[in-house]
Amino acid sequence: MRALRSPWLFGVAVVVLAAVTLVLSPRTPSRAARVAHLETLVRCPSCEDLSVAQSSAPTALAVRRAIARDVARGQSDASILTSLETAYGPSILLSPPTRGLGALLWAGPLALVLAALGAFAWRWRRRR
Repeated sequence: MRALRSPWLFGVAVVVLAAVTLVLSPRTPSRAARVAHLETLVRCPSCEDLSVAQSSAPTALAVRRAIARDVARGQSDASILTSLETAYGPSILLSPPTRGLGALLWAGPLALVLAALGAFAWRWRRRR
């Protein structure tokens, strides 16, 4: 108990706690990092399966400028992606949405794997 009352030990504990808090605290990305990340999530409107980050088409450049403008205005990533989806349609996003029919694209492969495992287990138990 006496060691806990030591000012030196208390100081070390405060420093360690501060270091752990700094290391584990979420960092807000810079504007450029946010713009670069969002550009990788959005499909080029006039290209086939390229992100706007990979394309130099005029439509891709327009989308890049819109993303940079919205980030500079302080909009959230979700609102930026939603506004692009509203303007260009759901196909503007490189990954399918997780709602509606897009949910089938995410859940379909998982359901097939689970069904195959269930069939395998059922068949294995019947043979035993």
